[in-house]
Amino acid sequence: MADVIDNEKGSVHGGSSDAASQQVFERPTGLKGFYYHPLTQTCLLGLVCFMCPGLFNSLNGLGGGGQVDNTTGANSNAALYATFAFSAFFSGSINNKLGSRTTLMLGTTGYALYVGSYLAINIHPGAKGFVIAAGAILGICAGLLWSAQGALMLAYPTEGEKGKYIGVFWGIFNLGGVVGASVALGQNFKSTANSGERPRVDLHAYTDLCLRCSWQWHLRMFGSATAVVHADLANQIGFLILTCLGVFIPLIMADPTKMLRTDGTKVTTVRHPSWKSEFLGLYVALRTDPMILLLFPMFLASNWFYTWQFNDYNGAIFNIRARALNNLVYWISQIIGAVAIGRLLDQPKLSRRLRAFSGWAVLFVFVFVVHGWAYLYQKSYTRASVPPDQQRLDIFDSGYTGKIFLYIFCGILDAMWQTTAYWLMGAMSNDPTKLAHFAGFYKSLQSAGAAGMWRADAVKIPYMNIFASTWALLAAGLIFILPMIRLRVKDSTNPKDDILDEKVAE
Repeated sequence: MADVIDNEKGSVHGGSSDAASQQVFERPTGLKGFYYHPLTQTCLLGLVCFMCPGLFNSLNGLGGGGQVDNTTGANSNAALYATFAFSAFFSGSINNKLGSRTTLMLGTTGYALYVGSYLAINIHPGAKGFVIAAGAILGICAGLLWSAQGALMLAYPTEGEKGKYIGVFWGIFNLGGVVGASVALGQNFKSTANSGERPRVDLHAYTDLCLRCSWQWHLRMFGSATAVVHADLANQIGFLILTCLGVFIPLIMADPTKMLRTDGTKVTTVRHPSWKSEFLGLYVALRTDPMILLLFPMFLASNWFYTWQFNDYNGAIFNIRARALNNLVYWISQIIGAVAIGRLLDQPKLSRRLRAFSGWAVLFVFVFVVHGWAYLYQKSYTRASVPPDQQRLDIFDSGYTGKIFLYIFCGILDAMWQTTAYWLMGAMSNDPTKLAHFAGFYKSLQSAGAAGMWRADAVKIPYMNIFASTWALLAAGLIFILPMIRLRVKDSTNPKDDILDEKVAE
């Protein structure tokens, strides 16, 4: 591949801890060097998630997928996260057996099906069962996608660059939400309704619309007056096209076995062992690194808060125009939050443990400031006080400014929480085999919490109860990671403790 540089005595500043003991290769130059650069591949990985989970987030961020009936959306999300929780726990093993690119592509297919289900319910309002079934299938696929994503994103950078790579990925990923939210805002900006009527579309009108709207993000009046088409339909056709494109991006990504980090060290090769040894590796990863258990409350909290933010705040008290604007600034703020915390976590002048404690302190401040602020609003409304037919808050109404700024800070906190969780996992290992298992644990617990919360919302648990549980679990996550940072985060990862395949063989 490339010439080997004798580096048995030297070291690389900001590089992998094992750069001094591993062979260091000369990186390719020119177009090949650009293609095989870890940051380029991380950007492609971000583009996959831009097209698929990014647009899924945008759809969900409108509250109930932009529909009047939030219950169907909540039940679909409950099914999604229930199957996600189960599949993600084992998806690290599947990733290590099939390879990250194959696993990533399989994972993307569920997002296209899910977006298509919202298109179907816009055409056939009785298709609620299809939406819920699509959510369950997406949960299985999402487990695969996020385990592959976690393994690649955390294995490609050196130890001194992990915050940067996570921040870049998170920014590109959330551009999906930004683009989708921008489209939705443009479609709904003139509407002051809580949401639009569901469309009634005959088959000929729908076919004509598909042909007209392939790369257009607005509706045109056409043909007979027998069809009344709401803007939601065009939004979802556009989302569906983009998610289908995302399915094929893994095919153009580089083979991870050919990747070199920026310090010239080779990314550890996943050996694709037997299914038996892979599932044994799942147990060995827990047995040999039990400190990962202290991250479990943090993992559980990491999607728990979406239910309150999306349905019980944004979906409950704002009209469709305000929800769309809130959704846009939420995803923009995610990019800001990820980049900001990533820069802090990569500060070269601080030891890695001090950076971890600094990140913890930032999270502590944001959790209590944001939720103390949110409590002032939450105590003023209940489910009974905001019935579906009541006119809701618009962007030009008094009191809107403070509420949208709260939503901005919710987005920043979300990005900082997720980025720190990934960074802590990356501080524990550089081995993609082990990281795939860690990412699976993360997504499994994250999804289990989300499934419970979406179901709680669907059965109309009081808003205040959901809000209180969100705040309490975030606080618990912060408490549990303190001893993990103190005892497990070191200035570098010992490569002798990092090769999971050898430990499985033992």
